[in-house]
Order: sequence, then structure tokens, then C-alpha cells
Amino acid sequence: MDEAAAVPDGPRSPGGPGGGGGDGRIEDALTAPLIAAVRDLGGYGGLVYLRSRDRRSLVLALVTGVPRSLLRSWWRVPTGGALPMADAYRRDEPLWLPDERVTMVRFPHFTAGLPYSFGSAYQPVRTGGEAVGVLVVLRSAALSPMDAEAVDLALRPAGRDMEERLGRLTAGRSGSDPGAFRVEYDDEPVSVRLPTAAVRPVRVGLLDWDLDSGRCTPDDEALALLGIAGPDFDGTMAAVEARVSPDDLHELRASRRDALTRGRVRSRRFRVLDESAGSGEISYRPVELWGHLVRGGSARILLGALVDAAGGLTAAEAAERLPDGLFSLDQDGRLTYANRRCEELLGAGREEFLGRYPWEVITWLRDPAYEDRYRAAMLSQEQVSFLVRHPAGNWLSFVLYPDVHGLTGRVHPTGPPTGGEEAREAGSSAGPVPGAAAVAPPPGPVAAARAGALYHVVQMASVLTEAVTVQDVCRAVAEQLLPAFGARELALYTVREGRMYLQWESGYPEGFLTQFEGVALDTNLPGVHALTTRLPLFFESPEDLSVAYPGIALDRMNAWSFLPLIASGRSVGSCILGWDAPHRFTADERSALTALSGLAAQAMERARLYDAESAVARGLQEGLLPHRLPAVEGLRTAGRYLPGTQGMAIGGDWYDVITTGRGVALVIGDVEGHSVGAAAVMGQLRSAVHAFAASERPPQEVITHTNRLLAELESDAFATCCYIELDPRTGRALAVRAGHPPPLLRHPDGHAETLDLAGGVMLGVQPDSVYPVTALTLAPGSVLALYTDGLVEQPGSDIETGIEEVRGALADTPADSVELLADRLVSTARRARERPDDVALLLTAYR
Repeated sequence: MDEAAAVPDGPRSPGGPGGGGGDGRIEDALTAPLIAAVRDLGGYGGLVYLRSRDRRSLVLALVTGVPRSLLRSWWRVPTGGALPMADAYRRDEPLWLPDERVTMVRFPHFTAGLPYSFGSAYQPVRTGGEAVGVLVVLRSAALSPMDAEAVDLALRPAGRDMEERLGRLTAGRSGSDPGAFRVEYDDEPVSVRLPTAAVRPVRVGLLDWDLDSGRCTPDDEALALLGIAGPDFDGTMAAVEARVSPDDLHELRASRRDALTRGRVRSRRFRVLDESAGSGEISYRPVELWGHLVRGGSARILLGALVDAAGGLTAAEAAERLPDGLFSLDQDGRLTYANRRCEELLGAGREEFLGRYPWEVITWLRDPAYEDRYRAAMLSQEQVSFLVRHPAGNWLSFVLYPDVHGLTGRVHPTGPPTGGEEAREAGSSAGPVPGAAAVAPPPGPVAAARAGALYHVVQMASVLTEAVTVQDVCRAVAEQLLPAFGARELALYTVREGRMYLQWESGYPEGFLTQFEGVALDTNLPGVHALTTRLPLFFESPEDLSVAYPGIALDRMNAWSFLPLIASGRSVGSCILGWDAPHRFTADERSALTALSGLAAQAMERARLYDAESAVARGLQEGLLPHRLPAVEGLRTAGRYLPGTQGMAIGGDWYDVITTGRGVALVIGDVEGHSVGAAAVMGQLRSAVHAFAASERPPQEVITHTNRLLAELESDAFATCCYIELDPRTGRALAVRAGHPPPLLRHPDGHAETLDLAGGVMLGVQPDSVYPVTALTLAPGSVLALYTDGLVEQPGSDIETGIEEVRGALADTPADSVELLADRLVSTARRARERPDDVALLLTAYR
């Protein structure tokens, strides 16, 4: 299809990549490939999302085949959100969701906001080697299924076309400066009409009729409609009447009376001879005459239009004869046509609700369920039917037949619903209903429920359940609220000792918020008042804010919301959002922001409690570990401990270096479990090992006595341990291993090996276990590594693989500094783990 055949009919981006007027706008460049993608996939709608200037959001730039109004809540989505378009953008990979079941499994929060049956495909939009947006095609789930490979093949040409067009646009805009033009969008989406099937055009001819002389001057189209060749027409109304069916001459002559008495002619229909059929039989074509009277001196002239009534006019006339009510809604749900029977059944005249939403005009249809039936039809492109009880007591059956340009509806009287239909309605979702579902009328006007507001609440709740620390909560709130509502600035304040302190900010000029730090709760500021009154405040312009709070410092923002953070009746703080343009806060938006601030407050309070508990737990654990290792001549040691657990679930990993009469003992251990109890057992074992080693017992006895002690504690805890006693003067060592991973030894020449130490069972399993001793000799320049399993274990892989990776890292890393070597080993190992466990590491360099 030619690009000019689908002209965007929405607002233009005022500047940047989407503005400038004329050719070369982003929306113009992407229109043709968007429509081609919808066609190639057999879809009914398409969207193009582009990244915003701040890279936090994907902004809907183009939409076709679907009303913009139905997607209002998804005009701007966070790039980090649990949404399919954000997922395809982040991964820079295509995504295919064939139906609502697959979508529900992978993106449950998306289906909470759009609970309708449809398939959707997502193709990253790239330029300059990076993803800059996402192409989305919507497809009916009722069509023949397609696999992901077929979908990818269908969308790949459109993706390449978009990349080439954006590349040309970028090159043309940037000139000599490659950074002068960037693919980004921050305006409202532009609607693009899908091409319609060819229809028979309505023919209209013009004529001037002198009502006094009977002279007539028609144009060529009017002559063609009358079936008169131009050279044969003598310019009189008599010649026109000769072409009119004798049964309809009265209609033509009555139009003269209409013009003289009323000054106009409205829809006078008559039939004229139609010789184009070529059958030899007499046939007629219906036409209508419209016009108005003008006076030129003494002459009275009818300026008329002759309209071919053989097309849409006769179709509408036929619809008026049907016993059922018929109506038509445009893409946005506004009424464009209703026949007289529809007027009778609904009890409303066409003039009353043409161009308006039926559920807003007819009070007994004013329920979110009815609007949702329209949404279900338009977003699934499947027939939807339902029953409605009229206030008079009778039941009406509605059937909606959608297409990409709107829908046609049929309504007719019916009997009351059966038990099966009532049960179906009680358990049905908002999607298309197979058969007629009964819906009783509401007792009075009901506020329309907006799916978008529900989505934002569900999405925020989901993200906040995964936020653990206060910083996690603040980051999640910023990532969700800013793109969801188009705000540019966010500040989160918490209360501490009667004052407000900044916890998180985003988008503010550097240093601007310093003046508000630590303000008391009686300060005349909107953020403070929102908290103390527990009421949200909204200001739609700087003038509104300045009138309410004279002298308040302002930055570049033009609208604000100040939201109290209240959790379980306790004042937590305030959330401040700023918009860079004057902003009108709708009732839906105010309600959603208020609800979201409540969720944020609950999460913030929970996170503050977690941070406090975590600080206590970490303090306990760190207190049980050595604060510093003893200096031993000839040795350089470094210890590392990194927690991998959360909250109070602390671990039992430990390490130690103990001087003895025969040299130095190097110890590493791990108590099973993650709890305060495990940490307490770890503290007892470390103390026991330290006492036994300091009493100059040999390594075997140290481990044997420690094992017996753990068994006597009756703690149901088990532990692993590796104990090596090293003589720094000679490099000779004795090693004992109790169920612990084997040590690693790096030789002076740089190669590293896993030490094959004889071992016994874990500590605490068998009180009388015997632990063998292995003799070692370290050469000067060697490095010995003791570690716990958190360093080498990872999901889906055996421990030997992890040990081999750490051994390789030990061999490949220069050993000039044992401290740097310890940092490198821990960093390398943790990067390879998705959810790391606690890690303890003890490195000893023998010089």
C-alpha cells in the first residue's frame, strides 16, 4: 500500500523527532511498515512504541485498527515493567503470545488490565544497532494458530523496513553531527486508519433550476445520473421529466413547491430511466434531490444536488424496514447510526445520542459491564452477545459484530435468561461471551471502571512484593509512577523524629531539594500538609501552587501531586510528583495515585522493618567473625565473607586464622541452614576450634573433639570444616577435611590444582567418627585457597564444575596482592550465580 493512503489523523509531536511539520516525521516514516505488518500477519491492529527521552518509558507513537481510547493506560509504560512490549524491548528479541492463556501465564498483570481474548506479536524496532522501540501486531485468537517462527518471518520485513526508514531519517536529520537526532518520542499517539475495502462511490451531480421559466442547467454528473447525453439536452425541466418514472413525477414537481414555500428541498426521491443495464427491459435508478432557494433579482433559482440513491441510501432505507434494532458505533464507541426500531427499543431518539457513547446517554445502560462488552468486541474482534433487562421489565438481546473500523450492533426483544445463561454470567470474565449472558440493570448511575487504573495498582503491588529494602521500594516506586503517569520528577520523603528527610529523588535540578531537608512537620509546605492532613494535594499549574503557598521555591515543573504515605494508620512520609507541562488530573488519575501511594507506604514501612532487622542480623553475624587476622611472618592472609541471604535468615559460614605452638591453623567452616540458630552454632564451633587449636592439639584431635561437641549440643545442625595446620618456616602442613569442598593450591609457576584430601563425614553426624590427616608441602610463592560451597555452587550445575571455574580463575589471576586476588575470586564466582548463597573465602600466600 502507498504511504499516502494512510494519513495519520491524530496530533503531531510538536518538536524533536516527531515534530517539525512537513515530511520526515517519525510517525510518517513508520506508517507504511506498520500497516504492512498488520496485513502480513493477518492482524486487525498494530502499535509502535518508541523509547522516551529519559529512557525510562516506552511511549505509544502510532496505533492502527484499535481505538486510542481503549489503550489510554498503555500510552506510556515503564521499560522495566512486567509487560510484553517492555520485555521485547529489554531483551531485544521478538515475542509471540498466541492467545490470552499464554499471555496470562507469562504476563499476568497485563491481562489484569486487558482481560480479553487476542493474540499479540512483538518485534523490536532497531536503528544504529540498538533497540529503540517495539512493533506490536494484534491478531484474533480465533484465527488459525501460527508458530513463533512463522510470526517472526511475517514481521521481519516490516522490522527491516522500519530500521531502514529510521536510518534514512536519522541521517537526514543529523547532518554532520551524528548525535543531533535520536529516535525518541514523548507525545500522544498518532492514529492511522487501516485501508478500507473498495466501495461503490456515491455519485452527486449539481443543477440550477429556474423555478419561474422552467429552465435547468445540470453539470455532466447530473446529466449522467438522468441518463441524458449532453448534446441531446435542451435545457428544460420537461426533458428532465421525460426521464422520470410516471409514478414519481409528483415527487419531482413537489420539490418546486417545497423550494417556494420552505426555501429548501430535502430528500425528494424519484426514479429515473436507467439504460445502462442493457437488458432491453425498462429499469429505473433511484435518485434524491436536495437544494435551497436563492433569489437573483426577480428570478427564483433552486441550487440543487442530485444524489445517486442506489448505494448506501437504499441500504439505510432497507435497515429501517427490519423488525430488529440496528445501530453502528465508530472505533471509539460513539453512535453513528441507529434505525427507528432501535430508537423504539432503547427509548431514545437518534438525535439525542448520535456522536455520543450509548452507555452515557441511556441511564439504564450506565454500567461498566456494558462498556466492557464493547471493549471485548473491539479488542478480540469476535462477536459478543449479552442480555439486558429494560427498566420496563422486558429483556433485550444485544449482539455486537466488530471490525477494525467500528462495530455494528443488533438488538431485539427476547425472553428472560435461562438458568444456564445466569450461571454463565456469574462466572464469566470480561471477555467475549459464548452465547447470551444476562446482565441486570444497575440501581442507578454507576461510575465507569477503568481497566488502566486497575492495571497500575496491580502492577505496582506486584513489583513492590519483590522489593526488599527501602532503596528497593524507592527504586520500584520511581520506575512505576514516573512513566505510568508521564511525570518528570519524583521525591520520596520519610518522617524521622518529627522531621522530613529525603529518601529518594529523580529528575530534580542538582541541589534544589537541599532547602527542604529536615523540615519540621509544622512547616508551611504542601508535602508536609499532605502528610499531616493525610489528604493528597493536586496543583495543575504553577499559579495554583503559588497561590496556595506564597513564596514557595519552584523549579521548571508546571504541575504537581503531593501524596501522603500512610501505612496502618502511621505517617510514613510523602511522595511528590512533578509534571513539566500543565496537567489536568482526572478523577480516575487522582484515585489511582492515591491508591498507589497507599501501596508504596505499606511497602516502605515493611522495608524499614526489614532494614532494621537486617542490620541486627548482620551485626550479629559479623560479630562472630574475626575482625582482623593475625600477622604471621612468612604468610599473607586475606578473608572474605559475603552474605547471600535476606532479612534475619543469616548463614553459618566462617573462617579463622589461629596461631599455635607449632605454627598457624587455617580454618574454614559452614553450618547448614540460614537462621539465627545456624549463626549461633557457627559461633560455638568457631570458639571450640579456636580453643582446641590454641591448646596445641594436633589437627585430627581438633576436628574429632569439635565433632563430638556438635553432636552433644543436640542442635540438629550439621557442619562442614577444613582445618590445615601450617609451619611457616618449612611450608609443611597437615590437613583434615570433614565433608567440606577440597582446597585449591596455586603453585609458584602459576598453575592451580584441586587438592585431593582424604576426608570424613560432616561434623555432628557421627559422634565417634575418625578423620584422616593428609600431609602437604607448600613451595614458596604458593597460594592456598579455602572456601565454602557458596563460592562454587550454582543452580543447574554440579559442584565440580563450579570448583573448576574457581580453579581456573585462581590460575589466571596475578597473585601480586592476596587482597586483590580474594576480591577477584569472589567477584568472578558471584557473577556466574543467579541467587548466590553465603560465601566465605580464606586465602594464604606462602612466601
